[in-house]
Order: sequence, then C-alpha cells, then structure tokens
Amino acid sequence: MGMNGKSVWMTVALAALVAGCGRSPQSPEDAAAMAGAGTSVETEDVAAVPGADPAFVREQEAWREQRRERLLAPDGWTGLVGLHWIELKAHYIGSASGLRLAKGPPRIGLLQQEGRRLYFTPEKDVELTLDGEPLTSRAELHDDRSETPSTLGFDEGKGEITVIARGGRRALRVRHDEAEGRTGFTGLDYWPMDPDWRVQGRFVEHPPGRTIEIANIIGIVEAQPNPGVVEFERDGQQYRLEALEDEDGGLFLVLADRTNGQGSYGAGRYLDADAPDAQGNVTLDFNRTYNPPCAFTAYATCPLPPEANRLDLRITAGEKAYAGPVI
Repeated sequence: MGMNGKSVWMTVALAALVAGCGRSPQSPEDAAAMAGAGTSVETEDVAAVPGADPAFVREQEAWREQRRERLLAPDGWTGLVGLHWIELKAHYIGSASGLRLAKGPPRIGLLQQEGRRLYFTPEKDVELTLDGEPLTSRAELHDDRSETPSTLGFDEGKGEITVIARGGRRALRVRHDEAEGRTGFTGLDYWPMDPDWRVQGRFVEHPPGRTIEIANIIGIVEAQPNPGVVEFERDGQQYRLEALEDEDGGLFLVLADRTNGQGSYGAGRYLDADAPDAQGNVTLDFNRTYNPPCAFTAYATCPLPPEANRLDLRITAGEKAYAGPVI
C-alpha cells in the first residue's frame, strides 16, 4: 500500500476511535459488584450459548478472570496516569512543573538527554528507587527497547515511571496505584461464549525477514516482523489475517471487523494465538478477542489493524467495548 493509502487508513482508524466506539451498558450486577479498587465480577455477560460444553465454559471463565487481573495489576493498563514525550535536552519532573505528574511530589528530579542517552538526577530529600533499589545519585535510564529497561519508583512506591521508545522518539510512561482508571474500573462485557467461534486456521509462512507497516494510535508507523498469514473459514467464506510475532513465541493478531463501533471497540481488537504446529495448524479462539489498551487509557500507543486485517465479517464473540471512563 502506498503512502496515500496508509494515510487514509490511519485517518479512518483514528476517526473510528474518536467516533464513540459503540460502548455497551454496564449491567446492574457489575455495578453492585464494584468495590474500591475496581474489582468486578461479570455476571450477565459470562453466559454461554445453549449446549456449550462445561469444560469449554470453565476455560473461558478462567481466561476472562486472568484478563481482568492483568488489567488491574500494578503494571496493568488501567494504572496509567501519564505519557510525556521528551522534547528538550532537560526536563524537570514532578507534579508542580516541567513534565507534570498527575500524582506525586512537586518535584522528583531532573531528566537530561545526552545524545541518545538519558540520565536522571534525583531531587534532594525525595525518596526514589531505580529498579527496586534506593536512588540517591545521577543514573542512566534505559527504554523499553533495551534488554534492561529501567523502572523509576516514586511516591512511596505507589508510582512508577518507565521510558518507552516509539518511532525514534522517547516518552515517560507513568503509572500509579491510585490511578482513576483502576479505582473507577467498571468491569468487562462479553458476547456469550460460543464454541463455534473457536476455529481452526492454517498458517502460511512468509519468507524470512518480512515485515509489515503498522500504524499506532499516535500516528507513528513502524515496520513490524510479519512471520506469516493465518487463513480461516467462516460461514463458507475465506478470510486472512496477517500475523505479528508475539513476545511469548506465538502469534499476535491486530484486527478490525464489522462489529467495531457497533458493540466492540471502534478501533479494532487483538487476538493472541499459540504458535502453529508442524503442519501449520493454528487455533483462533475469537471468544478471546480483547480490547487494546487505548480502550481504557489515553496514555497508551496502541497498534492499529493494518488494511489487510480489516475483515468483512461480524465477529460476535469476545470482549465488547468498554463501558467505563477512558482516563
């Protein structure tokens, strides 16, 4: 696809995100189950289609619980409170000035860029940690593309700062235990569990080294490793999904379908799949399609579906649009 096509698709995807995403209402049971830190037990939407095997239902319920726990974990997406791009050679960091933290002390230190290296000097009398150890002097920070990414702790361990690198730029990603996205979490809604949406696909390998250009929600386009395409059939029609490499050795699929903005999140959903077997067989369980982080926070840099992964298909399975506030 040429640059004009990429620009059009990115514009369409961003417009879909802004347009409203077709959120589903929160059930009364979800509201009643809310308690403090946003723990929620889904009730109305855990129902399975009639005749679903109990073992299948238990598997789906366990996956959904793990999904909720990951979102609410200390390093989960609901805990984000800021994303600050590093534009100058030096920035003060704190809740009062410079790169302003949503929560925390007025000033925690000075961030400095020296070439491609990034250094942080802590403010006196402010308790900070670097990778879990007390920080009292100037230290280098490593971004998330490094083998040893740094984690800067502040506010008595309730806050964390990491450095992310995207498209040649770097930013500070900030988390906090008291993030409104976590404390105000309203639970997840799903379509009924349906074994018919667990389909067998065939993995067709691409030549080694192939990449695909993936745009993210902030407009950066990067080439991502593209090991192959997954082909599957639904209602007599053939479909294809270009696969990305998952960090665990499986496949990561970024897809759009006809439910986007009409029940599911407007900018698409994600699906993880195990690596194909020796014959190229791969299972796609669309009951486990899930929302990208941008459905929950404005401080993520979510990959958007490439044009090849926009399916002319209604996937009425998996996670629906988030009904709570996007912080």
